Amino acid sequence: MTQRKTLKFELGLNVLLTKKSDWIRGKSMGLITNHTGVDATLRSNYRLFAAASSCRLSAIFSPEHGFWGAVQDGIAVDSLEVSDENASRRETQAKTPRLTSVPVYSLYGQSVRPTARQLEGIDLLIYDMQDVGTRYYTYISTLLHAMEVSADHDIDFVVADRPNPIACTAVEGPILERGSESFVGIHTVPVRYGLTIGELATLLKAERVPACRLNVAWMHGYERGMWFDDTGLQWVPPSPNMPTLTTATLYPGLCLFEGTNMSEGRGTTKPFEYIGAPWCSGEKWAETLNALSLPGVLFRPVIFTPAPVAETTKYAKQSCGGVAIHITDRERFLPVETVIHMLSTLTTEYSDHFAFRPEHFDRLAGNNWLRDALLDREPLDKVQVRWTDELQIWHEKAKQYHAYD
Repeated sequence: MTQRKTLKFELGLNVLLTKKSDWIRGKSMGLITNHTGVDATLRSNYRLFAAASSCRLSAIFSPEHGFWGAVQDGIAVDSLEVSDENASRRETQAKTPRLTSVPVYSLYGQSVRPTARQLEGIDLLIYDMQDVGTRYYTYISTLLHAMEVSADHDIDFVVADRPNPIACTAVEGPILERGSESFVGIHTVPVRYGLTIGELATLLKAERVPACRLNVAWMHGYERGMWFDDTGLQWVPPSPNMPTLTTATLYPGLCLFEGTNMSEGRGTTKPFEYIGAPWCSGEKWAETLNALSLPGVLFRPVIFTPAPVAETTKYAKQSCGGVAIHITDRERFLPVETVIHMLSTLTTEYSDHFAFRPEHFDRLAGNNWLRDALLDREPLDKVQVRWTDELQIWHEKAKQYHAYD
């Protein structure tokens, strides 16, 4: 953990409740959040807003994984109201709880947008939950859809800014191509986009929803180079398979393994840190990868057995050989570049077993050329050149949305 913090750090949530309290005064609010919407002392935002006498919390909207973050990826969550004490238990069955007297509506079930009925009487929507700084994390899609709905219904929109946990100084990976948009890739940004969620919202307003009446409660004491553990905040896992900051650091690259027939470690205590399959020799693969001397990372052979945490868990209850990824220098580590090398070795050394899941891999990559380039064994320096020029353009464009030094 680096010591770069010089000013007292404040979340956008706290700024909104104090210095920007006039934004919520007299408002009937809808809060887009989940279990990560807490302050530095882990007090839940919905309780803080409910306790504020100057406004009224009328509804809560939760993203993928449900309000309590207990639902595995890709599982729809119904807007079923149940009591507080039963909320966690019921949500494991893909239900959404009722919190005190405030209804909680799912934005990852029958609808991915608040409906007109759910918005009745609401004149302000607030977005406040922890993102991970990677394009294929669906909380970004929830943000954009909510901004669109706020514009359609003439409702004010506020983002309470939170840190990009993997720092804003690094940008990596291909930019999503137009026509390749999906719920896991909603806008034309790089895989690792180097913005806070508030900065991203200002970009989305400019490029997608100019009619959105957006205000951002910016953080105080935040710097672009900060990692999450530089802020003094406690890590609250944003989803079941994002248990640590290390996981989030690996995720921009390692998530691409979801689009293959390799286990990405779901069903283990090390999701996105363990990669393997029953037919893989971890000893051989680790030796091959370590010989590449990739920056900021080492590989260790492992054997692991994924538990069946979801119907889609790969190789559940089967012994898998593979590698554990160890970050030795997170400032030098390039997760997307690392995974491109990992995939390349698999296409050559395990060509009889390794396979892409084409539709899902292309959806994650944001294009339909990366998979072909790897299968054709195109030199990796040429593969990366394809997005290098794009990233230079992105750097220049993104600067206009920077709110922090």
